[in-house]
Amino acid sequence: MARPIAERRKRVTRGTKNVFADLGFPNAEERQAKLRLAYALNQVLKARRLSQADAATVLGVTQPKVSTLRHYKLAGFSVERLMNLLTALDQDVEIVIRRKPRSRKTGRIIVVAA
Repeated sequence: MARPIAERRKRVTRGTKNVFADLGFPNAEERQAKLRLAYALNQVLKARRLSQADAATVLGVTQPKVSTLRHYKLAGFSVERLMNLLTALDQDVEIVIRRKPRSRKTGRIIVVAA
């Protein structure tokens, strides 16, 4: 006989908004920031319908680097470099610094794409 549904349910743990932190990766906030910057960059490239070769020309990088970005392989890119690539695509990048709330132990880095 099958067990009742209530007994089969597994306990679910709600994650944070940072999958890298949830999975225990080192430098989770930096990885998340890089991912969000790369996502914004890829959205602009997609909207402009640029080929990888054309995107490479606009960004001042090689076509293989554009391919790497399109596949979110971000190990060779710093946050600063990704921000510079966004500005090369006529995007503004704002950095806001504010005091952390008392409820949190440490400061954090967040990238919000509008």
